[in-house]
Amino acid sequence: MKLLVGIARVVVGVLFIFSGFIKLNDPVGFSFKLQEYFSQSVLNIEVLIPFALVIAILLVVFELVLGIMLLIGYLPKFTTWCLLLMIVFFTFLTFYSAYYNKVTDCGCFGDAIPLTPWQSFTKDVILLLLILLLFFKRKLITPVFARASHRWIIFLSFMLCFLFCYHVLMHLPVFDFRPYKIGANIQEGMEVPENAPEAVYEYKWKFNNNGEEVIITNKGKYPQQEGEFIGVETELEQEGYEPPIHDFYIEDDGENITSEILNAEKVLFIVAYNLKSTEREGYKAIKSLSDAALEKGYKVVGVTSSGEELQQQIINKFGLKFEFYQGDATALKTIVRANPGILVLNKGTITQKKHWFDAADINL
Repeated sequence: MKLLVGIARVVVGVLFIFSGFIKLNDPVGFSFKLQEYFSQSVLNIEVLIPFALVIAILLVVFELVLGIMLLIGYLPKFTTWCLLLMIVFFTFLTFYSAYYNKVTDCGCFGDAIPLTPWQSFTKDVILLLLILLLFFKRKLITPVFARASHRWIIFLSFMLCFLFCYHVLMHLPVFDFRPYKIGANIQEGMEVPENAPEAVYEYKWKFNNNGEEVIITNKGKYPQQEGEFIGVETELEQEGYEPPIHDFYIEDDGENITSEILNAEKVLFIVAYNLKSTEREGYKAIKSLSDAALEKGYKVVGVTSSGEELQQQIINKFGLKFEFYQGDATALKTIVRANPGILVLNKGTITQKKHWFDAADINL
């Protein structure tokens, strides 16, 4: 039993530390996931959406430190209670998401290891069993270091976590697992291989034949059936290949100009997914950088999901000499974890990516 508890302790501790660190590397991305959970269509607690980033930071820091507490054997009763309550909540959440197909990716390991809802639920069930073992056998959790050092280790862990979090919030994630990382080509990320598997759907065709409802099931071909056609229902049986970048577009008054932008050699790409909540103090740096880029022959492009009125307000207030175009909010949030953020493109390849706070570090 002591061996089993030791194995469970290491597995749970390491997983909590790894999961917490991955999310701590990108707290803004995890806050987007929490906003999705808080939305009306999922948990319907929209009052928490404005606090999603604060909740995300506190949650991932606590998750990471709990893993450390378990490994060093600090306060076993408190630690196992916290682990149990946390995993019970997350197991319920992942089951709810999987069963009702509410959230397609739980965000447990951020963008590093995307999991389907059922994979997330299975992972949480295994963790729940391991944590139950630790909970009922917590007397076998012995301290690793001298007890006097435990508080200092936990204090230092909290401080390092918050310092790391501050760094990634003021700059960008240290480790970029998204398809828009430096060196990636956006056009290549949008391509679908020739032999890629296609999505398979089941079609249920409904007809009214002399007052009796007849349902014909097939893979999509309109059936030869007597009676009045009522309607058709489709159900996804097998997912097809989805390219890493599948929702990227740039529009100018409804005209798709994506190819024009991605084929240009020198592009300064300003991303502000929401101009209503954008950090306005960043536009002084954006103004200086964009003016310098225009002088050096760059095509400067602003992309946002906000409407023309907000676009014009920002342009007028800061004297910007470039226009904003329309893009998908989710894609823009994925591209760069800053609002605004800055990219330099060369024929669709991302050569530089910075938070507005580091605008001066862009090399034109």
